[in-house]
Amino acid sequence: MKETPVNKIMESTLERMKEMVDVSTIIGEPMVTGDTTLIPVSKVTYGFTSGGTDLPSKQNAELFGGGGGGGVSIQPVAFIVIQDGKCRLMQINNYTSSADRAIAMIPELVDKLTELISSKGEESEATEAE
Repeated sequence: MKETPVNKIMESTLERMKEMVDVSTIIGEPMVTGDTTLIPVSKVTYGFTSGGTDLPSKQNAELFGGGGGGGVSIQPVAFIVIQDGKCRLMQINNYTSSADRAIAMIPELVDKLTELISSKGEESEATEAE
């Protein structure tokens, strides 16, 4: 591929974008408070553009005009919560409907039902032992 000023602009823009976004931007540093660990999870979106043109000139054979740019959007979407040996995902979400909210609550509901069933089983075993 022929090296042109446009290629140099694109390479420079991409290199700068790579420097701004890394894995720790998506999965953040763990935060420990007491017996709970929170790990932030983010959605990263980025885009870039560049362009240019060579203009023929009698005085200068390499007259060039061009530019490049880019943007990054970082949006927190969830936290991974580790507490009492259990790991769960807490979403940060603006729900568009009650159905979305209900679907998001299913994992937590299953955990609570499992705890309830296991505690009832332990209570009945204790009652039978008396």
